[in-house]
Amino acid sequence: MEAFVKSTTLLFVLLNPFLMSIYLMDLMQDLDARTFFRVLTRAVVISGVVFSTFATLGDVIFTDMLQVRFASFLIFGGIVFLLVGIRFVFSGSDSLRALRGTAEHVSGSIAMPFIIGPATVSASVLAGMRMPAPLAAASIGLALVLAVASLVVLKWILDAAHKRNERIVNRYIDIVGRAMALVIGTLAVEMILQGLEAWMAPLWPRG
Repeated sequence: MEAFVKSTTLLFVLLNPFLMSIYLMDLMQDLDARTFFRVLTRAVVISGVVFSTFATLGDVIFTDMLQVRFASFLIFGGIVFLLVGIRFVFSGSDSLRALRGTAEHVSGSIAMPFIIGPATVSASVLAGMRMPAPLAAASIGLALVLAVASLVVLKWILDAAHKRNERIVNRYIDIVGRAMALVIGTLAVEMILQGLEAWMAPLWPRG
């Protein structure tokens, strides 16, 4: 039970619904609650399948199937998030519209890279190492459900506040979004550095 709670908590923290809400703010503003929930549910289903696959197969996907090092995944994921953070810092939430399609086709682009990333994939692999596959899948599913519920609540709060004072809410979104983009950019650089360290470790063994 302890492993289940730890794995669920870790994945939920890495998903970070508040931070995700900043990056999905344009969709939260443009879509009604039912459409937003439907789009988000599709993205979560896609993510759940991916996470469960990694939890079941673990590092075998990288070493045996893809024949690549996990460090390469860290570096590429860091570059993707770095580009997203840079666009947001300079252009705000409108810059993310270019990264996504219309609401009918946006579920996949929400899943990747906003939900599926190096950190969340790593957490899924760890869950599969701690528990049997069914329990790991249940842990992943619970974390995703909690994340969706949090985002729906945040949208409800945003809609209520937006009707009362639209100008202040928009200003707050822009300031907080750009600040969060700086955090994401920093984490992205750290991901790249970790990938480089893992890649260089065999070349520079500790003596």
